Amino acid sequence: MKWNVSRVVAGVFALVAGSALGWMAGRQMPNPLLPALIGASVGVLLIALADTWHGYRLLEWLRLGTDSAAPSDTGMWGEIAHRVERALRLRENQAEHERERLSEFFEAIEASPNGVLLMDANDQIDWFSSVAADHFGLQPERDLRQRITNLVRSPAFVSYLQAGNFDMPVKFVNPQGQGMLSVMIREYGDGQKLVLTQDITERERAETMRRDFVANVSHEIRTPLTVLSGFIETLANLPLTEVERKRVLSLMSQQTGRMQALVSDLLTLAQLEGSPRPALDRWVPVARLLAHVESDARSLSHGRHHLSFTPAAGDVPTAAQIAGSETELLSALANLVNNAIRYTPEGGHVDVRWRVTPDGEGEFQVRDTGAGIEAEHLPRLTERFYRVDGSRSRDTGGTGLGLSIVKHVVQRHAGELHIESQVGQGSCFTLVFPPARVRASIEDARKGESPAA
Repeated sequence: MKWNVSRVVAGVFALVAGSALGWMAGRQMPNPLLPALIGASVGVLLIALADTWHGYRLLEWLRLGTDSAAPSDTGMWGEIAHRVERALRLRENQAEHERERLSEFFEAIEASPNGVLLMDANDQIDWFSSVAADHFGLQPERDLRQRITNLVRSPAFVSYLQAGNFDMPVKFVNPQGQGMLSVMIREYGDGQKLVLTQDITERERAETMRRDFVANVSHEIRTPLTVLSGFIETLANLPLTEVERKRVLSLMSQQTGRMQALVSDLLTLAQLEGSPRPALDRWVPVARLLAHVESDARSLSHGRHHLSFTPAAGDVPTAAQIAGSETELLSALANLVNNAIRYTPEGGHVDVRWRVTPDGEGEFQVRDTGAGIEAEHLPRLTERFYRVDGSRSRDTGGTGLGLSIVKHVVQRHAGELHIESQVGQGSCFTLVFPPARVRASIEDARKGESPAA
């Protein structure tokens, strides 16, 4: 290399020049060789001092930090500084690249809906994602380097961790007691553990609802089938009078109708859940809906209740319309009115109202003076087969699916179902439809637009 040749030349030059100067200075002396040796030593010393100075500058640059440029020397020390700086910059670039990749990796983990937690061989927490922190109730500043069993004390999780058999996940209630977690552990490295968490609250709830639904459907169908089977056996084996035979056939007809109503409601629910939302360009006259519901309601009541429809079907503006499916809307409204009649004692009042709010929303309101419902039951009323009283629906001829159908219909029309009730004072069910699905006046119908607030 050039700097090697230059350094040799410089060394030889210093040695020769020092020797020459020493010899010239001491040529009058008896032995001029000694001054020449001293001069050569001085030349070598100067070269050593120069090397020491260049080496010191390089060491100071390394000691104080390498953010600035390396010392710009020539020769060997310049080459060493350049090579050291290049190696350091390459390592820094590689380290920065790895940091960026690690950061992207952790960002990807944070984007996952599942939680991730890393533990060392002593089950101490090294790192966890925000989702895992939410699942376990952890805080980064407080809980890092803590043993996980000191923080997550669920007996199921502790037993799972201590057993060391991680083939299957473990399920337990999260530390906040607000949901169900599924946790799986995988070992890696030198005894380290990867903990994967998943919130399965909704999945467990759906599974519970599915089991309850199957059990309820089985029960609802088995009961009338048992009755029918008994009556058929009675007709086949016992001599009955004409009056008794008619009574048995009447009861059999009731049970058959009950099963038919149940199957019909189940098919309606299946159709609602499996079909697309009703279009916004199919307008249903409100007057026609009210006329159908009023006719059915008066037929069901047989004059036993005080029924009022406000406005009366004939007084609703002909342009008042709702965008959606007429069959579904009629089913939802009829279910509410029929329930109000069934659960209101004779002589009670059932009021059905239609109005458009100042915000342009359309509301169907069904109010009764029945027995009312306790507040704790209201959030679950729209669940399939949910009953406030186990015998109530059977006594009134209901299937336990009516309010579930109502909820599905109103949601499919982008609306809401509001329920209010007080024990001893009655209940009020309100279907609220958004302005985009409501026309309240002739002008709105002509413009083809929703009413303005």
